[in-house]
Amino acid sequence: MIQSAQVASKFTLFTHHAKTFPDLVTALRNSMLRAGVFRNEKTAEEQVVQVLNFDIHLVKDFRGRRYIERVTECVPVEDKNEYTFDYRKEKTLEGKLDKFMDNATMFFTKSTNKELYKYVNILEYHDGSYVLTNPISEHNITEMRNNMDESDIDGFADFLNRNWGIKLKRLEDEETEVFTLDNSIPAIGEKAPAKRGRKPKATK
Repeated sequence: MIQSAQVASKFTLFTHHAKTFPDLVTALRNSMLRAGVFRNEKTAEEQVVQVLNFDIHLVKDFRGRRYIERVTECVPVEDKNEYTFDYRKEKTLEGKLDKFMDNATMFFTKSTNKELYKYVNILEYHDGSYVLTNPISEHNITEMRNNMDESDIDGFADFLNRNWGIKLKRLEDEETEVFTLDNSIPAIGEKAPAKRGRKPKATK
């Protein structure tokens, strides 16, 4: 399933029974390790989080109602080179050693405690209605927009602007059309103003 989602299809839908998003990542990672596709946990997990764009989590309450409890987006963390060459500016050996130790500490932190992804709830169910809690990431906004026709793009742009204040501006040049974000998207974990939606219908 992970391999198909990477190369063989435009999108992939599948079901799971994990209670939380980290549990889902762990379960898929362990399945890949058991299948012998990968031997390294981090490598297997990297492949999983590159595929999991959104998790739509459904629950069934004690009354037998089934509804969407939350929609969660997975955001892979890019491994950036944050090392510096500040030691060259130091005049003393002690200063150079301090700068070297800063880089060494960063290296070992990346090696031993590498964060591969972040996850954030886009939509949550609270007290009988749906609440938009965080905006969709810029990457997924772009990917979603690239697979829409003109009418869907207009509706999507209106949705983003109405709920999160994100404006999609269309720029045209000689051969290509480019969409840019006028407003920056809040950082992961930083909540946007809550918006109320309609109540879900109970199903049997």
